Amino acid sequence: MHRMGIVVYLCGMYKLEARNVSVYYGTVQAIKNVTMGVARHTVTALIGPSGCGKSTFLRIFNRMNDLMDGVRVEGEVLLDGQNIYEKNVDAVELRKRVGMVFQKPNPFPKSIYENVAFGLRIQKGYKEDKIRERVETALHQAALWDEVKDDLKKSALSLSGGQQQRLCIARALAVQPSVLLMDEPTSALDPISTDKIETLIHGLKTQYTIVIVTHNMQQAGHVADKTAFFYLGELIEYEDTRKLFTTPKHELTQNYLTLRYGDMKKNG
Repeated sequence: MHRMGIVVYLCGMYKLEARNVSVYYGTVQAIKNVTMGVARHTVTALIGPSGCGKSTFLRIFNRMNDLMDGVRVEGEVLLDGQNIYEKNVDAVELRKRVGMVFQKPNPFPKSIYENVAFGLRIQKGYKEDKIRERVETALHQAALWDEVKDDLKKSALSLSGGQQQRLCIARALAVQPSVLLMDEPTSALDPISTDKIETLIHGLKTQYTIVIVTHNMQQAGHVADKTAFFYLGELIEYEDTRKLFTTPKHELTQNYLTLRYGDMKKNG
């Protein structure tokens, strides 16, 4: 049992599972004994104040924390029932199955086509006609094909911010992962681009399992099937999004949602 009183029962329906997971940056515990499961073909939002551990928790699912000095992960993290922190698991291979889109668009200084083809070329063994097929499919999935199909040789850096982020989504999808992690993917985008990404996320869940970190409560309400509220490294509440937003069980959740909605109304 989580010390805040949360018990999340796990079973074979889950694509991802965290079991008693703690994450340490040196001696500082950033994630505290979190247990939760993520169902297949759903969108799960991670919300909470800045510095509460959302992004750290997101990164456990593709072992991106491994790339940081002094980070230690305890507990089990399962993908399709396999603990991805076992010694025989290749982190590079894992990241082909668990793609990631970052907060700010990070296209490579290459053509639009080569950005999407990048992961396929690294894997090698793909003939050019197969790469071309995958690139087109991924751009369609990212709702970008119609905007760039005549400009595939142009630099990706010539695209708008919203287009660059959708390009990064296409790049992640080209290697055919089964999970897509998104760390505040619209925080640097304008409202129109944000709406396009949210519509895209909603459609992608039919093929992928998606976990998204967001500070935007409206966004969580729009795209997420379930929402997890984190506070000071602890999982406070994890519930169907509508239920968590309308009838939160924990006072901390209630206070956070009230504050966030109040800020949005005031700034609106």
